[in-house]
Amino acid sequence: MKNPDETIRGFYEKLGAGDVAGVIDLIAPTIEWITMWHYKVTGPGVVGVVDGIIKPLVAEWPRHSLVSTEFIVDGDTVVSLGDFTGVHGTTGKEVQARYAHVWTVRDGLIVRFRQYIDTLAVEGARS
Repeated sequence: MKNPDETIRGFYEKLGAGDVAGVIDLIAPTIEWITMWHYKVTGPGVVGVVDGIIKPLVAEWPRHSLVSTEFIVDGDTVVSLGDFTGVHGTTGKEVQARYAHVWTVRDGLIVRFRQYIDTLAVEGARS
């Protein structure tokens, strides 16, 4: 079984490569997903994450990346610190926003995600 940080590193790698199926394979069916952004998970588990987060993110930010610069691991909890960069699909404005993601991993699957991001920087690129 992978260490929790290996699971999270794999999540970012697969997301960056556009491997949605690979991302889904790392998410527990009953995941709890908490965001600060206007994207919200309203449906159950993986379907809710794909429909409420991944699809809208890719549609709004067709060119984007999440680059983690630091990982902090404590048992099943992984904190990743990094930068969200992208170009907004409608405004054409660029964004660079610092983030902290707090993940909980059990048995190689992500069971909980909490997002903290510079929403002011994101909103500036959206309007």
